Amino acid sequence: MDHRLPISRRNLLLAAAATFGVPAVLAGCGSDAPTPAPGQASGNLGTVTIGSNASDEIPKRSLDTVVKGFTQATTRINTVDHNTFQENINRYLRGTPEDVFTWFAGNRMQFFAEQGLAVDISDVWQEIGADYTQAFKDQSTGVDGKQYFVPFTYYPWAVFYRKSLWEEKGYEPPATLDEFTALARKMQADGIIPIAFADKDGWPAMGTFDILNMRTNGYDFHISLMGGKESWTDPRVKQVFDTWRGLMEYHQPAALGRTWQEAGQSLAQKKTGMYLLGMFVAQQFPEADRDDLDFFTFPEINPAYGTDSIDAPIDGYMISAKAKNVDGAKALLKHFAQASSQNIATELDPGTLAASSKADTSGYSALQKRGAELVSKATHIAQFLDRDTRPDFASTVMIPSLQTFVGKPNEIDPLLVNIEKQKANIFR
Repeated sequence: MDHRLPISRRNLLLAAAATFGVPAVLAGCGSDAPTPAPGQASGNLGTVTIGSNASDEIPKRSLDTVVKGFTQATTRINTVDHNTFQENINRYLRGTPEDVFTWFAGNRMQFFAEQGLAVDISDVWQEIGADYTQAFKDQSTGVDGKQYFVPFTYYPWAVFYRKSLWEEKGYEPPATLDEFTALARKMQADGIIPIAFADKDGWPAMGTFDILNMRTNGYDFHISLMGGKESWTDPRVKQVFDTWRGLMEYHQPAALGRTWQEAGQSLAQKKTGMYLLGMFVAQQFPEADRDDLDFFTFPEINPAYGTDSIDAPIDGYMISAKAKNVDGAKALLKHFAQASSQNIATELDPGTLAASSKADTSGYSALQKRGAELVSKATHIAQFLDRDTRPDFASTVMIPSLQTFVGKPNEIDPLLVNIEKQKANIFR
């Protein structure tokens, strides 16, 4: 039985159309010391602790501000580097986790719920359910039919660029892969690195693989591959890597030594022409330049699938099974579910969209409105590679494998054989 609960246009973001970890050491990893949210008033529910992966400046400030509005309890936020948080989440949840922790919808939520590492919050959903579409509820539901997750924000992946640079050079968004490569060649001739690219953190290359696979082989094959049901030595998978290899000459070089933030800054500085990333790339733009940021969906490769699929991951909150203050934690999750809380977040963080269907989107920037429109028009929405597959497969197999490919793009066959061998051992 397929428990991934994929979102499709019919039951998906009607949302967008309608609404146009970690203890003080995270199992030995360094982190910020837990500090009370500034200005926090103490209520009658004691203290609620939060393990947060919002380590970048803008999302960190956004969470701090939202938590300030929660007055039913005192809160302590323990912020850990985003990648460190993800890499150590399993050990964290089995150790001494905070009450509430930031996490992701879909398969990654279900994986920990199945292991008994998260609290059933179906009673919370009885109160907040009317604020969400069925699609968001599906992505918050475990294989047992119970809810374990409260969606907070989401964001689409697309190809971002600076409008002023493109207007100056006469560039137009490409509709096909051939047009995309022709545009990249023109950028090279103009002395611009065509595609900003970074994979020091391990996960950004997953977005490139996702979109090339969905454009080449379709959403259903992609989700089946992520579920361990397809062979990585399948010629269809090799075609994805062959296509990617053909684009490598247009990518920003030395990607394994660059963070996504640095690649985003190169786009902001007009040193690169375009960047396939989540809408959170806007965080790397000075506020005065954000109106100059625009995007197009990655172009068609296979006419059978066109541009019907995108990645649009959902971020939110869960309660750890070892929570010391479950009542306070549930009250905090209800606070996160409020449209007013999400309105604050999307105003402070220009790279996010509110998950609540009751959120006020009238204050969305032009970029946010375009993002919501892109999601609403997609037939299929994936949650991102490391959220659509098992976390152990994503972290121990796919991160090093994709980094190997980025470093040595001509050695595809042995790479795919190795991925398939490891997959067979994990998906038993």
